[in-house]
Amino acid sequence: MSAEKVFEPAPVKPEITFDVVERLDVRVGTIEAVGEVKGSSKLLKLDVNFGDHRRTILAGMKQERADPQEVVGRQALFVVNLAPRRMAGEVSEGMLFDIGYADGITPALATPERPVPDGARAG
Repeated sequence: MSAEKVFEPAPVKPEITFDVVERLDVRVGTIEAVGEVKGSSKLLKLDVNFGDHRRTILAGMKQERADPQEVVGRQALFVVNLAPRRMAGEVSEGMLFDIGYADGITPALATPERPVPDGARAG
Protein backbone atom coordinates (compact mmCIF):
# COMPACT_ATOMS: atom_id res chain seq x y z
CA MET A 1 0.00 0.00 0.00
CA SER A 2 1.46 3.40 -0.97
CA ALA A 3 1.76 6.18 1.57
CA GLU A 4 0.07 8.99 -0.32
CA LYS A 5 0.05 12.39 1.28
CA VAL A 6 -3.46 13.39 2.33
CA PHE A 7 -4.44 16.80 1.03
CA GLU A 8 -5.33 19.30 3.71
CA PRO A 9 -6.90 22.57 2.54
CA ALA A 10 -5.08 25.76 3.54
CA PRO A 11 -6.77 28.04 6.06
CA VAL A 12 -9.27 30.51 4.59
CA LYS A 13 -7.67 33.87 3.86
CA PRO A 14 -8.78 36.98 5.79
CA GLU A 15 -12.24 38.33 4.98
CA ILE A 16 -12.52 40.95 2.24
CA THR A 17 -15.35 43.16 1.04
CA PHE A 18 -17.31 42.39 -2.12
CA ASP A 19 -15.95 45.46 -3.92
CA VAL A 20 -12.49 43.87 -3.90
CA VAL A 21 -13.87 40.85 -5.77
CA GLU A 22 -15.74 43.09 -8.22
CA ARG A 23 -12.48 44.80 -9.21
CA LEU A 24 -11.14 41.53 -10.64
CA ASP A 25 -12.00 41.01 -14.30
CA VAL A 26 -12.01 37.24 -14.84
CA ARG A 27 -12.99 36.12 -18.34
CA VAL A 28 -13.19 32.98 -20.42
CA GLY A 29 -10.73 32.70 -23.27
CA THR A 30 -9.80 29.97 -25.71
CA ILE A 31 -6.14 28.99 -25.79
CA GLU A 32 -5.31 29.05 -29.51
CA ALA A 33 -1.57 28.35 -29.37
CA VAL A 34 1.12 27.40 -26.88
CA GLY A 35 4.73 28.42 -27.47
CA GLU A 36 8.10 28.34 -25.80
CA VAL A 37 9.55 31.25 -23.83
CA LYS A 38 13.23 31.36 -24.75
CA GLY A 39 15.48 30.71 -21.79
CA SER A 40 12.69 29.78 -19.36
CA SER A 41 12.34 26.32 -17.83
CA LYS A 42 8.87 27.12 -16.41
CA LEU A 43 7.05 29.62 -18.63
CA LEU A 44 4.95 28.96 -21.71
CA LYS A 45 3.43 31.61 -23.96
CA LEU A 46 -0.33 31.20 -24.45
CA ASP A 47 -2.10 32.97 -27.32
CA VAL A 48 -5.62 33.47 -26.00
CA ASN A 49 -8.79 34.55 -27.85
CA PHE A 50 -11.19 36.68 -25.77
CA GLY A 51 -13.74 37.16 -28.55
CA ASP A 52 -13.15 40.85 -29.26
CA HIS A 53 -9.35 40.67 -28.89
CA ARG A 54 -6.42 38.33 -28.39
CA ARG A 55 -3.71 38.45 -25.75
CA THR A 56 -0.41 36.83 -24.93
CA ILE A 57 -0.43 35.38 -21.44
CA LEU A 58 2.59 33.73 -19.87
CA ALA A 59 1.92 30.79 -17.59
CA GLY A 60 4.34 28.79 -15.46
CA MET A 61 3.00 25.46 -16.65
CA LYS A 62 5.88 24.05 -18.69
CA GLN A 63 6.87 21.44 -16.10
CA GLU A 64 3.29 20.57 -15.14
CA ARG A 65 2.30 18.78 -18.34
CA ALA A 66 3.96 16.06 -20.40
CA ASP A 67 2.46 17.70 -23.50
CA PRO A 68 1.62 21.40 -23.04
CA GLN A 69 -0.04 21.38 -26.49
CA GLU A 70 -2.95 19.44 -24.93
CA VAL A 71 -4.46 22.75 -23.75
CA VAL A 72 -4.73 24.17 -27.29
CA GLY A 73 -8.42 24.62 -28.11
CA ARG A 74 -9.46 24.54 -24.44
CA GLN A 75 -11.35 27.32 -22.71
CA ALA A 76 -10.05 28.55 -19.37
CA LEU A 77 -10.45 31.44 -16.93
CA PHE A 78 -8.01 34.36 -17.03
CA VAL A 79 -7.58 37.56 -15.01
CA VAL A 80 -7.46 40.24 -17.72
CA ASN A 81 -7.19 43.52 -15.82
CA LEU A 82 -3.69 43.09 -14.40
CA ALA A 83 -1.02 45.50 -15.60
CA PRO A 84 1.20 43.95 -18.28
CA ARG A 85 4.21 42.24 -16.70
CA ARG A 86 7.58 41.49 -18.25
CA MET A 87 8.89 37.99 -17.52
CA ALA A 88 11.87 36.26 -19.16
CA GLY A 89 12.03 38.95 -21.84
CA GLU A 90 8.35 38.58 -22.82
CA VAL A 91 5.27 40.55 -21.76
CA SER A 92 2.28 38.84 -20.16
CA GLU A 93 -1.09 40.58 -20.60
CA GLY A 94 -3.00 38.71 -17.89
CA MET A 95 -2.92 35.64 -15.69
CA LEU A 96 -4.17 32.10 -16.15
CA PHE A 97 -6.58 31.25 -13.34
CA ASP A 98 -5.71 27.67 -12.44
CA ILE A 99 -6.45 25.37 -9.51
CA GLY A 100 -3.88 23.68 -7.29
CA TYR A 101 -0.59 25.55 -7.81
CA ALA A 102 -0.80 27.45 -4.51
CA ASP A 103 -1.36 24.15 -2.71
CA GLY A 104 1.60 22.36 -4.26
CA ILE A 105 -0.50 19.97 -6.32
CA THR A 106 -0.41 19.58 -10.08
CA PRO A 107 -2.51 22.48 -11.36
CA ALA A 108 -5.67 22.01 -13.40
CA LEU A 109 -7.23 24.59 -15.69
CA ALA A 110 -10.26 26.40 -14.28
CA THR A 111 -12.69 25.77 -17.12
CA PRO A 112 -16.39 26.36 -17.78
CA GLU A 113 -18.57 23.22 -17.55
CA ARG A 114 -19.76 23.79 -21.14
CA PRO A 115 -18.57 26.00 -24.00
CA VAL A 116 -19.39 29.68 -23.51
CA PRO A 117 -18.57 32.70 -25.70
CA ASP A 118 -14.96 33.85 -25.42
CA GLY A 119 -14.84 37.02 -23.32
CA ALA A 120 -17.71 35.96 -21.04
CA ARG A 121 -17.12 37.25 -17.51
CA ALA A 122 -16.93 35.15 -14.37
CA GLY A 123 -18.70 36.26 -11.23
